[in-house]
Amino acid sequence: MSTTRPYSPGDRGPEPSGASGASEGDTPGTAVSAGGAPTAPAASSGGRQVRRLSFDGESGVVPLARDFTRQALYAWGWLPAATADRRAAAEDVLLVVSELVTNACLHAEGPEQLEITCDRKVIRLEVSDRGTGQPAPRTPHRAGRPGGHGMFIVQRLCLDWGVVRTPGVAGKKVWAELGAPA
Repeated sequence: MSTTRPYSPGDRGPEPSGASGASEGDTPGTAVSAGGAPTAPAASSGGRQVRRLSFDGESGVVPLARDFTRQALYAWGWLPAATADRRAAAEDVLLVVSELVTNACLHAEGPEQLEITCDRKVIRLEVSDRGTGQPAPRTPHRAGRPGGHGMFIVQRLCLDWGVVRTPGVAGKKVWAELGAPA
């Protein structure tokens, strides 16, 4: 079920003022433009790892988002997968990224940024856009019909998902959380 909360369950709230890329722990985070150039330095503390991708002026954003996410999964040890369960978990993350970015393209004037946060138990995906709509699984879900399955897939694969809106700011962040492989 879709939720609209200021933050997801267990989220500690917004980053400290001025933070643009953060990684907590031994592996530094990365903030890059869609073209691959670093956009901001990363900070570190704790055990979270964060990567951000800006889509500013880019085309082909869905494969770009998948490639960026795949690189993060390799850096964080999700890939190469040693077991079928670990491979399935990584494929689920890539599918959810594709669905969230595709929805931003189709329904929200395109995505602005992808943020991926990983800790030992959960990976969080956030896609920001300027759209005003509210994503929701199509009801009733019709398995045999093309299109309209994105948020149904997200709902089925994720631990939780929702939308964050900031008062006075155009757009939203659609977030989804998946469990880390055992």
